Amino acid sequence: MPEQSLYAGAALRRIRRRENLTQAAMAARLAISPSYLNLIERNQRPLSARVMMQLVSQFDFDPRALEADESIGGIDGLVRRMADERFSDLAIDREELDEFLAASPRVASAFARLFDNAAPASADAADPLVESRKAIERWRNHFSELDDAAEQTADDLRLSRADIGVALTERLRERHQLSVRILPREIMPDLQRRLDLHARQVQLSEMLPPHARNFNLAVQLAELEARREVESIAAGADFSEDTARQLFQRHLYGYFAAALLMPYGRFLRACQQTNYDFPVLERRFNVSFEQLAHRLTTLGRVGERGLPFFMARLDEAGQFSKRFAGASNSPLVEPVGSCPLWNVHRAFARPGEWQAQQVSVEGAQPSDWFTVARSTSGAENARFVVVVGVEARLAGEMALARGLSLSGDTFQPIGLGCRACRRVHCTQRSLPPTGASLRFDRAGRTNTPFSFGNG
Repeated sequence: MPEQSLYAGAALRRIRRRENLTQAAMAARLAISPSYLNLIERNQRPLSARVMMQLVSQFDFDPRALEADESIGGIDGLVRRMADERFSDLAIDREELDEFLAASPRVASAFARLFDNAAPASADAADPLVESRKAIERWRNHFSELDDAAEQTADDLRLSRADIGVALTERLRERHQLSVRILPREIMPDLQRRLDLHARQVQLSEMLPPHARNFNLAVQLAELEARREVESIAAGADFSEDTARQLFQRHLYGYFAAALLMPYGRFLRACQQTNYDFPVLERRFNVSFEQLAHRLTTLGRVGERGLPFFMARLDEAGQFSKRFAGASNSPLVEPVGSCPLWNVHRAFARPGEWQAQQVSVEGAQPSDWFTVARSTSGAENARFVVVVGVEARLAGEMALARGLSLSGDTFQPIGLGCRACRRVHCTQRSLPPTGASLRFDRAGRTNTPFSFGNG
């Protein structure tokens, strides 16, 4: 199993606030620089053993408190749980939750455990998709062992100097005695790829575009050559049923395939050199925007981190069919519903265009985000929009953010669906927020469909 780094930014902030210390003062007591402490508090650097020992000696810190923090996902994990409609009438804010976690981390952990195990109250409890996604989130969608193995395989294939499809085909032929055959649609009407061991063929549908062909070949290679790594990672996850484990493993094979097409070191350098210029990156690595968006959420290698992106895929009804938070902690992958003011929806009407937008998410921390969306077509011309985003404060170096103001007063306010959004005066509102009391004025009518209070 790869060693997981320990991120404890919230715990350090709580200790510093409890002791009424500035970052400079606390850094001095920990014998580190203020800038390094700032990175640790923002979860951009893991907590080292040396800093942990300083915490124990200087602040009488109990390391077991981190177990509670990790198990609930810190303050963001508590905020997500408190967004449940069962608590909507309590109006508990983030500051109260921060104080609760600081004062009673184990009680907070007990609450989170009870919430998560309340099976009758939530259909998600036994949902294999939810279980698989939670396992991915625990790793922040970064699997260093798979990245290392894929990078080694890419070096062996010399993907930087050869056509990717040709290199993958040759690998399958030489190492696994498998040929690649493209078959007509009528023979494979419902399949993209099939492994026929009797004929020693990897069969692909003729309907696949080149980037999808390459990805399918890379997934097939992953299933043949990365099985040990994938099964080792999956063995460390706790699933209630085998379906969730299989979904998780399918994600890991796709992860290896993407890492093979976009090897970590070369891909990160290209991102930094081009200022994350998505059109250039698509062409340089011969991938689709959806494949690129997936890969952007995985750049968490210690010492070589990229920008912390999230990605999601939506259909025309605003339903999320994919969502990965990566290291972003973005609330935009945890929606109760999609906000019509978020211009991901505009991308359906403008296929092929890049839709960049600065948004401010009501009630969320962090609240300000820079997002980029574009429409895409799936199998049999299924229509989706893929969106990626990063905190606005980090977006200044991005090519698609050039010329845009990243100050908060220019941002579009949005919510996480009308049921979760308590912004007033929104003319796009279709439902009142959960737990709100509706108000009626017989003397007049407002421009918005609902007037409400918090009680």
